[in-house]
Amino acid sequence: MFGLGIPEILLILLGIGVLFFGSKKIVELARSMGRMSGEFKKGKADVERELRESEKGAMNDETGEKKGPNV
Repeated sequence: MFGLGIPEILLILLGIGVLFFGSKKIVELARSMGRMSGEFKKGKADVERELRESEKGAMNDETGEKKGPNV
């Protein structure tokens, strides 16, 4: 694409963003995107943990092992 790499395209988009939103809004947008990324990672880790726990539970059910007093 016209010999432009990813860094050049990001720089152009950042410049356009500054023109449209102003420098303070760019900082706020970047901060909120970072928070959103962190929340996404937490959610992903929670889902992975629950899947591992349910896998372990299914394995215990198959082998006939009891997990706790109510099982």
